[in-house]
Order: sequence, then structure tokens, then C-alpha cells
Amino acid sequence: MMLYESTRGGGKAISSAEAIKKGIADDGGLYVPGEFVPISLEDIRSMISMSYQDRAKFILKGYLDDFTHEELADCTDKAYNTRKFSSEDIAPVVMLNNSLNILELWHGPTCAFKDMALQILPHFLVKAMRKTGEKDEIVILVATSGDTGKAALEGFADVEGTRIIVFYPDGGVSEVQKRQMVTQEGKNVLVFGVEGNFDDTQTGVKQIFTDQSLFLKMGEQGLKFSSANSINWGRLVPQIVYYFSAYADMVKLGRISFGEKINFVVPTGNFGNILAGYYAMRMGLPVNRMICASNDNKVLTDFIHTGVYDRRRDFVRTISPSMDILISSNLERLIYELSGRDSEMVVHWMNQLKAEGFYDIGQTAHRLLNEHFWGGWSSQEETLKTIECVYEDYGYVCDTHTAVGIDVYDKYVITTGDLTPTVMVSTASPFKFNASVCKALSMDGTDDEFVLLKKLSEKTGQPVPDGLKGLENKPVLHGRVCKREQMKNVVMEALGI
Repeated sequence: MMLYESTRGGGKAISSAEAIKKGIADDGGLYVPGEFVPISLEDIRSMISMSYQDRAKFILKGYLDDFTHEELADCTDKAYNTRKFSSEDIAPVVMLNNSLNILELWHGPTCAFKDMALQILPHFLVKAMRKTGEKDEIVILVATSGDTGKAALEGFADVEGTRIIVFYPDGGVSEVQKRQMVTQEGKNVLVFGVEGNFDDTQTGVKQIFTDQSLFLKMGEQGLKFSSANSINWGRLVPQIVYYFSAYADMVKLGRISFGEKINFVVPTGNFGNILAGYYAMRMGLPVNRMICASNDNKVLTDFIHTGVYDRRRDFVRTISPSMDILISSNLERLIYELSGRDSEMVVHWMNQLKAEGFYDIGQTAHRLLNEHFWGGWSSQEETLKTIECVYEDYGYVCDTHTAVGIDVYDKYVITTGDLTPTVMVSTASPFKFNASVCKALSMDGTDDEFVLLKKLSEKTGQPVPDGLKGLENKPVLHGRVCKREQMKNVVMEALGI
């Protein structure tokens, strides 16, 4: 049976159902599988003819082996279907040019890649609660830089046995992202803005998670916290699927020969998306290099180049806001692997990050890091120019996060000369960040974002996604904004504690 352990070494190993239900370990660490599930080339060959749903079942069964085949089938079929996704392929691969292909992960209900995990996580969680005999009501607590919040709200709204509370940085998300969240319906949902940036918001949520006095008070009320952020294993494991799916589609489309290695480019802030690709590679997917793309908040690029993670820098609000992050929580899972699964070392690094704002993984771990990863960053000017050039050259419209990735990929090729076939992991619909996309395409960007949705559709000939239509006319149901130090009190008040 697959068991899960904390990156910080505390507590006993637990089942996948327990890990998904808890979200974060009692010692503050993140749950990781005891081993990587091996996937052979023949296994990958068999996936070529499968649907996305069947590919998901195939990958998930190794990590969630305490779930039955019927349970996994129920989860995947409810999550990935054409009622929720606008593409039958769920995560289609589109050819951009001879060396670069786009994996579109934004065909779900909220037009962002978070749907790939957050449409299935609620189904995992409900089944995990039943499996573990959980009687308490689960309270999902989320910090969002924009997309996770709406995707989690969409997934958990009115799910029996759960409540969900989402915090977002006020002024740190796009108007479309904000409206998606503050208009969310559902008897079990609450949304709050936080004065500050995403790191403030995420830190506040982590502090709530590890507050023992609050934990005890909740227990008395029959309540228990869990997380829908990418620290939850139930969020990360579905993301592994689309890396295998993209490879199978690349073979199916004749873009690569079977068994040929490919690169992946991933725009990321919290490191969960690219970490799932690293896990896929460790499982046996033929990957040459994971290319990590950052915006002006280039803490990950600097880490890959130097082996030093240093958050002691100015935070920059950019046109790719979902990546405006200086504390990449999922990186802890990677450094656990790079250290040879040395939990004491991980605890030391995490304590140093908290106390001093940085840590150094040393030469050996840094060398391992560079074997698998390459890092680069794109300025906001370069990002806008990339959107313009990609549209002019290929007639393809990309959002600001995808453009960061394409610009970094160009820099990677110039720096290394590596022309390995590459998949660009596209994380959001261009309509979701329409003000910046319109500016890049030399359109008048002074209108509000909801007028720009229509204008962008008219210029590009692409329809406005259903999930973004009519948002401006929906009533605001969640208008409260609080300070970071008030977040615990807000939660207690919301839960009636």
C-alpha cells in the first residue's frame, strides 16, 4: 500500500485518503508519497489511444491505491467531462511551430489550469472522509493569488460535509478574477479580501493551519481544517496526469517519435505545476528538461541558478499576477527529494527561511537541481511583446502567464541551442487577463475588463468563455476586506467559534 510521509519527518506514514483529508502534516510539512510509482514505456504506449479520463484513472491508481477502481472512475468522470470543459480532449495540445507546442489547461469552468485539479479534489475529499470514518465537517481554507480561489469555490460549492473559506490579496488579482470570487454562490462558501500581497495572504493561512488553540476549539465544534491549495496531495497528483497525457498526444499527433525525450516549459509561482512534471519525469516520462519560467518576482529563477532561495527582495505586482509570489510553498517537496529525503535538513532550511529569509541547499543538491531544471524570467515589457509577436506570427492568442513561458523558452533556446521538441504548459485563457492582452495587441485598453472581453473576442474571432460571460451583472455576495492579523478572527467569526 502507498503511504505518505511528511517532508519534515513528524508523525507516522498515512494512507492517501488521510493525506488528502488533512492537507498539511501536523508538523507543518507537506505529504509526499513513500516512493514514485513507476510507469513503463509500454504503459505510456497504452495511453496513446486512451481518453483523458482513462489516462487519469491509469496514473491515479498507483498513488491512490486505497481508492477502488469504481471510486476513481466516479471521481474522474465527474471532474472531466464536456459539461465542465469546453474541449472534448480536456487538455488539448496545439502546435505553435516546429519546435513548440501548447498544452491548453484552461478549458475548464474558471478558464485556468487550477480546474484540472480542483474539479476532482472535492470528489477525492468526500470519498476520503467516508474511508477514514470522518465525522467532523471539513473546513477548506484557501489562500489564492487569483485562480485557485475561484476554482476551489467552483469545485466545493454546496459539497456535502464541507465549508470553504477563500482569502485573496485585495488589489492583487485582476478584476475578472475578483468578480469570479465575490459573486460565488453556495451556502457553504465565504470569500474575503486581505490588505497586502499574496505572500501575506498565504502566510496568514499557514499560521491559522498551525494554530493549536484554534484547532482545539474547532474540534469542540465538530470542525476540522483541510486545504485546497497546492500543498494538498489531492491537488498535486491530478496534475501529474496532464504531463503524461501531453506526451501521449505528442506521439499521437506525430510531433515526436515514441520514446523521444521532450522539454516542458512551465510558468509558475508556487512551484506545484512544475513539480508535478518533475514527479512525472521521476516516474518514467521521457523528459529532457523542465524549464521554469518566472516574471519579475524571479525568486525561483535565482534559486535554480544559485542554489540559494532568497525571498529578501521587493515584491512586484505584475501583469501575470498568479505568479506574483516570493514564497513558493511546493518547493519544499522538491528540496526534500534533492536532499535525499533528509527531513532534518528540510526543517533546518524552512526554519532558516522563516527566521532569516533565505536558505542555501549546497553544491550536491544544486547540481542535482540543474540536471533537471533550467530557470529564466520575463519582464512585463517582454511579456507584452511576446503576446504581440505570437499573435502576429501564428494568429495564436496567449495570456500573460503563457507569454512569460514562451519568452523564457526563446531565451532557453538562445542560451543552450537545445531544439528538443517542447510543450509549453499554458495556464490561463487570454480572456482572463484581457486588459493586458488587449494592450499587447495595440487595442484601446482603457475600458473596463468586461467591455474588453467583447472587444478581444471581436478582434480575435474567439468566443468569450462561458465562465466569464455576464460576471459584471452578478450581485457581489462577498465584499469584506480584512488585515492579515485579523484573518484568524475572521475565520472564527465565520465558523461561529
